[in-house]
Amino acid sequence: MSIIPSIFGGNRSNVFDPFSLDVWDPFQGFPFNTNSNNNSLSASSSSAREASQFASTRIDWKETPEAHVFKADLPGLKKEEVKVEVEEGKVLQISGERSKESEEKNDKWHRVERSSGKFLRRFRLPENAKVDEVKAAMENGVLTVTVPKQEVKKPEVKSIEISA
Repeated sequence: MSIIPSIFGGNRSNVFDPFSLDVWDPFQGFPFNTNSNNNSLSASSSSAREASQFASTRIDWKETPEAHVFKADLPGLKKEEVKVEVEEGKVLQISGERSKESEEKNDKWHRVERSSGKFLRRFRLPENAKVDEVKAAMENGVLTVTVPKQEVKKPEVKSIEISA
């Protein structure tokens, strides 16, 4: 196992992406403390990994002639656990929280990959966004937020006669 992250693969989505929130953990997969009474190191790296995975919730933003459409994959979340807000009339904010599963005393975890925690994404909306008419819908774990656009009025052209 290499200590240096792979440039051509590995866990990072894109090593050269300056906006990537992925955190490379050099100790991922190392069995440091498997004793459940004293697992401070493995718990801290595991929770950091979970937080980074959920914090980097991927959201697509496309523009159509009529609207700006945002789509977020939020599997396992209910619509009550997600908030869509417009701040100061120009910033779209999508946030939510996935709670951690409750643990029983008899449970023995072998691996935890599903993320839990809070996420928050913000997008500065363009000037032509109708923030009073924003709509959000959630279906099959996919949140779709539609921000209609104002119609661009073409300047009125007045014909002027040319005299001789």
